[in-house]
Amino acid sequence: MSHSQTAPTAVDPTAKRSTRDLVRAAISGWLGTALEFMDYQLYSLAAALVFADLFFSNDDPAMAVVAAMATYGVGYVARPVGAFFFARLGDKTGRTKVLFYTILLMGLSTTLIGVLPTYSQVGILAPILLVILRLLQGFGAGAEISGAGVMLAEYAPAKRRGIIASLVALGTNCGTLLASGLWAILLVAFSEQEVIDWAWRIPFIGSAVIMLFAVWVRFNLKESPVFEERDDVVEGKALTKQETLEQAQLAGDTRTIEALNRKPIKAFIIALMLRFGQAGNSGLIQTYLISYITVVLLLDRSIGVNAVIVSSLVAFITVPLSGWLGDRFGRKRMYMVWAIIALIVIVPTMLMINSKDTVQVFVGYVVLHNLAVMSFASLENLTLPELFGSRNRYTYTAMAREIAAIVATGAGPVLAAAWVSAATGSFIPIVIMLGFFTLCALVASIIMPEVAGRDLTDPRDAV
Repeated sequence: MSHSQTAPTAVDPTAKRSTRDLVRAAISGWLGTALEFMDYQLYSLAAALVFADLFFSNDDPAMAVVAAMATYGVGYVARPVGAFFFARLGDKTGRTKVLFYTILLMGLSTTLIGVLPTYSQVGILAPILLVILRLLQGFGAGAEISGAGVMLAEYAPAKRRGIIASLVALGTNCGTLLASGLWAILLVAFSEQEVIDWAWRIPFIGSAVIMLFAVWVRFNLKESPVFEERDDVVEGKALTKQETLEQAQLAGDTRTIEALNRKPIKAFIIALMLRFGQAGNSGLIQTYLISYITVVLLLDRSIGVNAVIVSSLVAFITVPLSGWLGDRFGRKRMYMVWAIIALIVIVPTMLMINSKDTVQVFVGYVVLHNLAVMSFASLENLTLPELFGSRNRYTYTAMAREIAAIVATGAGPVLAAAWVSAATGSFIPIVIMLGFFTLCALVASIIMPEVAGRDLTDPRDAV
């Protein structure tokens, strides 16, 4: 049987991994998250720019946009199912196997979108096939970013978790930047008709290159040292709850007994609300707002795409800065600071975007995206894993992320599209929704405990 303990581990388990191991884990997390967000940004931009024409009837252009956004949201329906399936497997058998499976499924689904027939070719079968691939993509992605965040949190030294795990958020940024850059090149290199006819397929098929590289990196990745240190892990597999309880009682392990008898309700609600802030704002700003700029404001398609690129470049500063500040001043304090600042800038930045002036659109989007999305994303990848105990960390982190995602990121753009359409193009619904999501994060940050530097071998939740 594995050894038991009644106090925090004397030796930091991360010391069992070399700097090379940490670098490989960081690259693995960065690649997987980059691929996930490249996949989703490819689709979100395609949904905003061409998918309404390609996969849905053109009888009502406004409803075609709503349908395209709804198909984007479908991917989030499968994410909680995938999160539950893969994350539970990750808590029972280890992180590395699961991360190998998720990236393979996610990457293959994205690549196959690039070879789908269109509505004009096969009729209703086209959106059906698109929905199937979106479901498979979501099923694989459901546990991807959570697994990457948990893995890096469990690999990194306690005082540097924020800056190291911000690499996961940088992966989201790199994926978004790459997808946006590919679309910007397409819009410059090809005519609008060529993009609609065939060129849109290039980035989807090309994503296979990143997938293959990420699979290779993960094939040689060592297991999380914190997972290996768990008292309930024997020969690489977790004991059942009953077996763990019996072992803890025999050893007098009060931490494990307390953890098994405590429900994770408080920690889960806090994680869910923190996630609502980032996920809701992300869906509105990175997905719907691009369509709003193009379809409602009637600006050139390249403006929204280029604004995403500029904002993603700025985020290379925002993300590590937010992670470093989280290490320096704590997760709780920095969540509160970013949420308050984000609430202040929502109305001014939306007024700038609605002005239709290209410079103001760019500045408004960059400020809003970095303060209301990327700053939260950096903190989130550490805060959520730190809220939960070692036994079910991956499962609860993934479920909190994906339940919030299906409601906020999945349904948010659809609701925004319908609400703005009903409001005859007004941006007020966007302001209201951004304010609500940001308030969720602020309230959660006020009631949460400080979790920075927490002992991740502890089986108990932080609250």
